[in-house]
Amino acid sequence: MTGIHVEGLAAIALFYVLILAVGIWAAWKNKHAGESEGTDRSETIMVGGRDIGLFVGGFTMTATWVGGGYINGTAEYVYLPGYGLAWAQAPFGYALSLVVGGLFFAKPMRSRGYVTMLDPFQQMYGKRMGGLLFIPALMGEIFWSAAILSALGATLSVIVDINIKMSVVISACIAIFYTLVGGLYSVAYTDVVQLFCIFLGLWVSVPFALSNPAVSDIRISAVKEIYQAPWKGNIKGEDIWVWIDNFCLLMLGGIPWQVYFQRVLSASSATYAQVLSFMAAAGCLVMAVPSVMIGAIGASTDWNQTAYGAVPPKERDQADMILPIVLQYLCPPFVSFFGLGAVSAAVMSSADSSILSASSMFARNIYQLAFRQSASDTEIVWVMRITIFVFGGLATAMALLTGTVYGLWYLSSDLVYVIIFPQLISVLFIKGTNTYGSVAAYIFGLILRVGGGEPYLSLPPFIYYPGWTLEERVHHLTGEVDQIVVQKFPFKTVSMLASFIGNVAFSYLAKYLFESGKLSPKYDFLDAVLAKHSIENMDKTTLVNRNTIALSEMEPVKPRLSVQLAATFTRRDTLAEENSSPEDSPTREPMD
Repeated sequence: MTGIHVEGLAAIALFYVLILAVGIWAAWKNKHAGESEGTDRSETIMVGGRDIGLFVGGFTMTATWVGGGYINGTAEYVYLPGYGLAWAQAPFGYALSLVVGGLFFAKPMRSRGYVTMLDPFQQMYGKRMGGLLFIPALMGEIFWSAAILSALGATLSVIVDINIKMSVVISACIAIFYTLVGGLYSVAYTDVVQLFCIFLGLWVSVPFALSNPAVSDIRISAVKEIYQAPWKGNIKGEDIWVWIDNFCLLMLGGIPWQVYFQRVLSASSATYAQVLSFMAAAGCLVMAVPSVMIGAIGASTDWNQTAYGAVPPKERDQADMILPIVLQYLCPPFVSFFGLGAVSAAVMSSADSSILSASSMFARNIYQLAFRQSASDTEIVWVMRITIFVFGGLATAMALLTGTVYGLWYLSSDLVYVIIFPQLISVLFIKGTNTYGSVAAYIFGLILRVGGGEPYLSLPPFIYYPGWTLEERVHHLTGEVDQIVVQKFPFKTVSMLASFIGNVAFSYLAKYLFESGKLSPKYDFLDAVLAKHSIENMDKTTLVNRNTIALSEMEPVKPRLSVQLAATFTRRDTLAEENSSPEDSPTREPMD
């Protein structure tokens, strides 16, 4: 191993130790958080005692999307000929997603005191439907973590000749360790370090890369072809609907993620949750600037003058690694290692929140609310710890073993957009939707999206939408030619709208059929329509705390808004607010 690589390894080790130290310090500092207010330890791990302030909150909310995938992906699209800045949609898409989330979703979710994103679904549609909606949410989080760890392995392989598998495993172990120890507090505080690392690491490198003699003026290469097509990029007429579809996917599909609501629900008030979303939107745009510049530098470089070689990255199928390649080959060694060390540490740190999100949803919405309502707080904490370990291990295994981790992430993020987003709108803003509508919407969305196929997974379509074309893709290294079906129709957004309309239509149809007597009550097998109006049914999802008797044992008396139900879904300090506006709360309907 050469001396340079030892320096690179030392730089990475330094940043890793820094992030690990901050994670452990955050866990130690907050080990008694929430005890004085009587908050459960499991809730403190999930939402940090709901006392995350503006400074840490702003950083951690920005880090919802600004991680390894975000900075690498933005640079890649700006660099790729035929795409360019016009197709680098993530910065604006995710920034707008945070604005829309702050304007419409943060306040109702935070003011009702939910603990996870799935709480309103289980409250409205029942525990079984909550379990079904957990599947795309879990897939999204696990594949996102796997994609991040996969990107990390690729980044590290550029810097140092160390075993990629070993580096990914070590990175995952560090992230899992401090998440196990400190929960959301560790995730939030390491996010602050993560963003500082990215910001410093990239901005220190950019001036050196710009001044490299192999790099031509990026202002000229933006509009004129020098070594490749201009990096400003353009959108062809036939691709406009695909561009709009992808943009809507980022803007609206970026909302229904537990990683986002984890931050919203940990804010100290509903207004704070909104402010944090708006701060993070600005943060997303600011953090994208150095990535865009590095992509532009990559597109303006004569690689023949560098140690990289005459064949540019795009022709070696290494466009996805343009950011570490620019840092490695266009900057002096000490700058390059500082930048790459910072970036790789940041990538490692962005896997933690997804793993925590997945285990929070499992421990609360599946284990506690669906199977063991009587579980003690200690039991829930242990279930969370085990699932953090299991989901972290699963993401690591996928990053190492499957070459299609990005394809899986694309498909699962599409399913989050097509299935969960319309249901989230229904459950928060549309009165009268029920489990029948929810099931229909789930099926519609799933069939319409999966039917469109996924080229990254070599999944052929069985629904050919209008305007589809057959394209050939050549692998530069192997010379293999693949024929793939490209859908030019905005089918993801259409699937999402169909899912939403299906939910509303089938909900009202079921309501009409049962309430008018056209269908006998015995056919209401999901207890979704008639049971809702029964005064004996306090809450059909049996979302009760461990110190209450089971609902099946209750006398058939008219229930009051019990403290137990309130404690499960609503913070006591927000009850007064909820009672003053009964139409806001889906739990008020059966309790006259």
